[in-house]
Amino acid sequence: MHVTGTVPPSAPAPRETPAAHTPAEDPTGNSGRHTRRFGLPVATALVMGNIIGGGIFLLPASVAPYGTVSLVAFGVLTLGAIALALVFGRLAERNPSTGGPYVYAREAFGDFAGFLAAWAYWITTWVSNAALAVAAVGYLDVLIPVNGHRWTACLAALALQWLPALANFAGTRYVGAVQVVATVLKFVPLLLVAVGGLFFFDPRNLGPFHEGGGSTIGAVSAAAAILLFSYLGVESAAVSAGEVKDARRNVGRATVIGTTGAALVYLLGTLSVFGTVAHDRLVKSTAPFSDAVNAMFGGSWGGWAVALAALVSMTGCLNGWTLLSAQTPYAAARDGLFPAAFARRRRGVPTFGVAVTVVLASLLTVYNYTSGSAKVFEVLVLVTTFTATVPYLLATAAQIFHLVSGRRERVDRARLVRDAVVAGGAAAFSLWLVAGAGYAAVYQGVLFLFAGVLVYAVMAARRSRAAA
Repeated sequence: MHVTGTVPPSAPAPRETPAAHTPAEDPTGNSGRHTRRFGLPVATALVMGNIIGGGIFLLPASVAPYGTVSLVAFGVLTLGAIALALVFGRLAERNPSTGGPYVYAREAFGDFAGFLAAWAYWITTWVSNAALAVAAVGYLDVLIPVNGHRWTACLAALALQWLPALANFAGTRYVGAVQVVATVLKFVPLLLVAVGGLFFFDPRNLGPFHEGGGSTIGAVSAAAAILLFSYLGVESAAVSAGEVKDARRNVGRATVIGTTGAALVYLLGTLSVFGTVAHDRLVKSTAPFSDAVNAMFGGSWGGWAVALAALVSMTGCLNGWTLLSAQTPYAAARDGLFPAAFARRRRGVPTFGVAVTVVLASLLTVYNYTSGSAKVFEVLVLVTTFTATVPYLLATAAQIFHLVSGRRERVDRARLVRDAVVAGGAAAFSLWLVAGAGYAAVYQGVLFLFAGVLVYAVMAARRSRAAA
């Protein structure tokens, strides 16, 4: 597929809003019965499915040591995530193209900022996919023993990555179908605990409001650092805007609805677990939702049910993230900022991007199992917290740029004050994510970004030579 929209390095970034590239308009003839644009329900499922992965099944036990003050951290994170969702919605109204933060950063600040957004987001996706697959093996082991041998577990993790990739190769029609089914199935057990647990709620199980020493604000920040990954994925609909029907309207709606829905499940689920499992037991729990189900209904079948739900949740999450991992490089490749091969598209899916992403994630997975050390892998996972904030912050800065510039075609003056407050909140949220990632993660993340600068230098040189 040829690269379109290439801009010479000396030329300013385009300021006009380009038409959204959609599968139906694909000049290479890749449209067909396997290509289907997403409506509001599928776009919302994509957002919720990508935000709610497997982490929710571990979060209550992870934040229990801080006490119920962690619920305050959840609330603050939720407000920040919704502010970011509103910013993405407003940006998508101006430019409903595939690529999300990359498109917004490049339009506002030029090619280099756009490349950094695309590069950082791409790193986030494939490293997160590897982490998610490895974590899913732990739940699979409850159903089918696979962790007894290193290579058995490794093969299981690879299978969990490649099955969603095959769904993506089949076309957007199948990606959407898998995403809707996985989202529906995962919410059955989650809502069972989130809603049903309220009927078994016992305040005596909550434990102290603030566990341990230090200030309350410090406890909120510490709990928030653990919860940071909870809201990664809020940008999902914006990244796939080119595949969303009536994107100017539906991307914003799907983003806000999906983020709010995920936040409600998170908060109710955590509160229900806190209220059904005794605090001293919850702190030591390795399967808090299983313990909650057992406390509600008795017996020991909760571990099987929650393991199955977690496996479905993670598979659906991998399905959505695999698509997103290829969309941003695809958009950047169309503008000449990524290698042209990333612009290859088949059945509505950037197949080369999917293939490269799943291969890189697979190599990282194999390295994790062969090295015998989880520490290096954990550092890489924490890096994704930092790399994810780069496109978040650049997109928020793009919104602030449009608001401050005062251009009538870019700013709705009737909503100026509200948009400014929301953009400020989203910027503060993004910076808080950077702080929560920790010094080591920021250090490693900067190295990843500097490696991308070298890639950009090569691509810019090739574009300059072609334009000469």
